[in-house]
Amino acid sequence: MSLKLEESWKAVLEAEFKKEYMINLRSFLQSQQEEKRTIYPANRLIFNAFSHTPFDQVKVVIIGQDPYHGANQAHGLSFSVQRGVPIPPSLQNIFKELQTEYKGFQFPPHGDLSSWADQGVLLLNAILTVEASKAGSHQNQGWEEFTDRVIQTLSEQRKGIVFLLWGKYAQAKASLIDQNNHQIFMAAHPSPFSAYQGFFGCNHFIKTNEYLVENGEKGIEWGLG
Repeated sequence: MSLKLEESWKAVLEAEFKKEYMINLRSFLQSQQEEKRTIYPANRLIFNAFSHTPFDQVKVVIIGQDPYHGANQAHGLSFSVQRGVPIPPSLQNIFKELQTEYKGFQFPPHGDLSSWADQGVLLLNAILTVEASKAGSHQNQGWEEFTDRVIQTLSEQRKGIVFLLWGKYAQAKASLIDQNNHQIFMAAHPSPFSAYQGFFGCNHFIKTNEYLVENGEKGIEWGLG
């Protein structure tokens, strides 16, 4: 199985691919492929978040857990789904919050967040692959170690990034981030089970743009065509 990383990320993470955990992860994914298991997202999209958002262009990080496990959903961007499939409940709630924060925000006809990624929003799942219909099936195979290293590297080598940590799983990543150099916003997860416990009304999208502008960066255009 070929795992190719975008060049700017490869420059800062190349050493990770030589470590034992990544060698073991590769072997695991290879064995899944040989057993003819259906894995999401497609091989070419596993590192899609990195392809859309080069290392030196990251302004915002939104951390998810693992990819959607239904057909044609996952495409390597946290919370995002491919066009033509129904918008999942958590993403619907993200859009509802955006409608509350921005009066002109139009509820989009799709759930493809690629335009956010292209503006500098790293849509990072902690686990980058999953077996079809088996949520969390690729936990503890090495992905978490890799994506923790991604967060640490951003924290150490960049400044002024906004980290949006929604839910306890994402919030546990706060310890990897230097809060003297970056901004962390926390809230409940946008899932229907928890959105009313602090996600709705968090104003994270407005707060993110205010922080970016204050630090000399262009804000994110959250609207989706």
